[in-house]
Parts: sequence; structure tokens; C-alpha cells
Amino acid sequence: MMFLASITGQGPRLLGVDVYALATLLSGIAAFMVLVAIYAATTVRDPMAKRVKALNERREQLKAGITASTSKRRAKLVRQNQTTDIIRTMLQSLKVLQESQVKQAQIKLLQAGIRSKEYAVAVIFGRMVLPVLFGGLMLYLVYGTDMFSDWSPLKAYGLVAGSFILAYKAPDLYLKNKIDNRSNAIRKGLPDALDLLVICAEAGLTVDAAFSRVARELGRAYPELGDEFTLTAIELGFLAERRQAFENLAQRVALDAVKGVVTTMVQTEKYGTPLASALRVLSAEFRNERMMRAEEKAARLPAIMTIPLILFILPTLFVVILGPAACSISDAFKGGI
Repeated sequence: MMFLASITGQGPRLLGVDVYALATLLSGIAAFMVLVAIYAATTVRDPMAKRVKALNERREQLKAGITASTSKRRAKLVRQNQTTDIIRTMLQSLKVLQESQVKQAQIKLLQAGIRSKEYAVAVIFGRMVLPVLFGGLMLYLVYGTDMFSDWSPLKAYGLVAGSFILAYKAPDLYLKNKIDNRSNAIRKGLPDALDLLVICAEAGLTVDAAFSRVARELGRAYPELGDEFTLTAIELGFLAERRQAFENLAQRVALDAVKGVVTTMVQTEKYGTPLASALRVLSAEFRNERMMRAEEKAARLPAIMTIPLILFILPTLFVVILGPAACSISDAFKGGI
């Protein structure tokens, strides 16, 4: 009956909307979301499979000696990416492409998980073009139209200046957000990774084999950490200096904890100190640090909950407690009158 009423449009209405038709629509959306959830749960893929395959293919190419030198490979990548080539030529013609800025942008891209260093040119190009586009648009809207005519001159100037500054900082803010998210994800899995490294070292595995094993075990739970460990294991296998592989890991991850692990690895390789005991001490320190961060967040919770408590919970509580009393007093006054 409800289905027939929703088709004929003769069901009850609430605020001008057919209740049966709305219920049918919401039921259909709920059924569709259930199917989507079932599909997502049954088709979970390994996030590390594609990346590990690409890294292994790269290692085989390097072992076979069929890879060109760094400068030739970089030139080939630039030729393949026509957009980046055009941007680089434009920036060089304007004499705004500085090598220090390019290196700094490349480091930020690596820390954000973006492996292609050629995107550094796009970051510098975005810093130059975005203020012209968005800042110029806001300048036209404020001073060329009547959209903000009721604003004061100081307020209008602040809007234009803020648009220019925000547009200039937009690429850096985007990279910083990605770096922070990736660093937090790596920080969560680092103590577990060090524990597994200790077990692998005590079992007699080499450093590169231990990194590969840890990356394979933690790849599903912590894909970012597994990605970095896999790349480090591959670099340990073909780089002439093993220290360079550890330094590359410290450069790709913007975490002091990773830098501490790298320092320990380098000292172990250099002086032959026991790796397992050093990693065990580092793992304990990282776990204590993680517990301290959790306790700090828990200690801040009462202060954070004060404003929601005052704005949302206490008024409702007052209405529930004092509402019946106010109604009784009002009825008593009306009866007395």
C-alpha cells in the first residue's frame, strides 16, 4: 500500500513532501550504500603490491646495467613530460628558476610521497601563476565591480592582500599537509617496525633482507612505512655506499625519529656495534613517546570539552530540568488570575 501510495502521490505529506515517496527514496539509497560497502569489503587490494612490483623491476634493471646515468635519465624524463618541459623553459627564460628552490621543492615532494622530482618545477610555477590568477580575480571583484562596495577600504585591501598571500602559499600548504599526514602514518608504525627489525637481526638476517621482510609484513597495516622500507632495501642492494641508502631514507621522511634510526644504522655499519640492542632501545623510546603523546591528548580533553559543554549540553540540561517547573509555575499563575 505504501508503494502504491508513493506512486500515485496520495500519501501523507509533511512540509509539502510526500512521506511515502521520501521513505522509498531513502530506502533505495540505503540499499545502494549497503551494496557499495559489501563491494568495498570484498575487493580489498594490497596497497603495496603495485609499488613493490615497480621497485623490484627497477632493481632488476639496475642489476642488469641497462639503466642510463642519472643525468641522461633525468633528461629523458623531461623530454617525455612535455608539460614540465614547457614550464621549465618558460621559467628559465624569465630567470626565476633557481637551483636551490628546485632542490628544496624536490625534497618536499619526496617527503610528501611524490617520487617524480620533475613536479618541483610545477610547484615553483604554481607559486608564480596562482597569485596572478586568484589575486588578480579578487582584485577585479573588489575594485572593478560593486560586489564589495559596502566594505571599508581597509577591509577590501585586506581581502585582496590575503588572496595574493594565500594563492602564493597554496602549493606549499598542500605539500605541507601531505607531508604531515604521511609523517603521522609513518610515526604510528615505526615502533612495530623496529621490533620486527630486532627480531630479524637476532634471527641472523642481513640489514637489506631485514628491511625487505619488515616492509612485507607491515605493508598492509602501514603502506607508507612499507613503501619507504622497501625502497631502502632496494637501495641497500645496489648502491655503492650503504650509508647513502640510510641518508636517503632520512631525507625522504620528515621525522626526527627516523633520523635517529638512520644514525643508529650508520653507526652500526661503521663501528660494528650490535644492531639488535640499539634498535630495542630505540623502539622502547618511541613507544614511551607515543604513550606520552596519548596522555597529553587525554589531559587536554577536559579543556577542549568545556566550550561544547557550555554551548550545547548545559542549555539542553537546563531546559529538561527547569522546563517542567517553568510550565507548572506558569499554569499556577494563570489559574490564580
